[in-house]
Amino acid sequence: MHLEDLRGLLALGEHRHVTAAAAALDVSQPTLSRLLARVETELGARLFERDARGVHPNPLGDVTLAAAAELIERYDRLRRDLAGLLDPDAGTVRLAFLDSMATSLVPRILRDVRERFPRLRIELRQEPGHEMMPHLDSGVAELALNWGPQHEPYGWVPLQTQALALIVAPGHRLAGRGRARLADVAGEDFVTVPPGYGFRRLIDDLFAAAGVTPRVTLEIGDLATVESLVGAGLGVALVPERIAGASGTVGLPLAAPGGERVVGLTWRADRRLTPAADRFRSFVAEAAPYD
Repeated sequence: MHLEDLRGLLALGEHRHVTAAAAALDVSQPTLSRLLARVETELGARLFERDARGVHPNPLGDVTLAAAAELIERYDRLRRDLAGLLDPDAGTVRLAFLDSMATSLVPRILRDVRERFPRLRIELRQEPGHEMMPHLDSGVAELALNWGPQHEPYGWVPLQTQALALIVAPGHRLAGRGRARLADVAGEDFVTVPPGYGFRRLIDDLFAAAGVTPRVTLEIGDLATVESLVGAGLGVALVPERIAGASGTVGLPLAAPGGERVVGLTWRADRRLTPAADRFRSFVAEAAPYD
């Protein structure tokens, strides 16, 4: 069995019709039919059921298609990684980043990188910090944009300092204030991210230091959604100042020690980065800060 046989199976699984799958692969229908018969003979199992509507994977076919997709993905990644070793400017960088950076820091960095290295390929993963670090450990991501600083075995380059703001809905009793203290929201409905998120840990530490226990009524793992819920009048929240106002909320500078987060680029310092990822890291570090 060859890789092209696996690609043929995947096309059949996607299109569910020999004619459509053959057209997508730019091969003849008899060629694809023979491919399927050959693979089923080699594996010793019927993988697809044929009827008037086309071909449909049976349970054995579903297992085979999942394995075929994994093998093809691993092979394609190997080709990209080898290409990156041979030509770092045209390699692939696997970058993870926090949801809250999706509309601000990440586009700025990618624009600058694209201008300097137009042939560089970036695979992006948008995810919360508690999912990001295991992916960095496993190698699913090579670099990550998150908040820190980070400690061994991680490298860390700070890129941007983000002040925090208290956001309230227009017309809220605090909306006209010039600044806000954490004590001002004692007893208010508070919207934030769930426990386990790095940003929640920062928020909890700030409230603990101020001796205030927030009344958390809504939790959602996306700061942009947190901001929109506050804009709808469902409570108050602490968010990076750059997010305030997106849904009409009023942002008040926070009068609290440590009322900021530093975001930066991190990686596993105990492993060698691919040349493409190392190019990306060095360029972004030289371009910092992104204030």
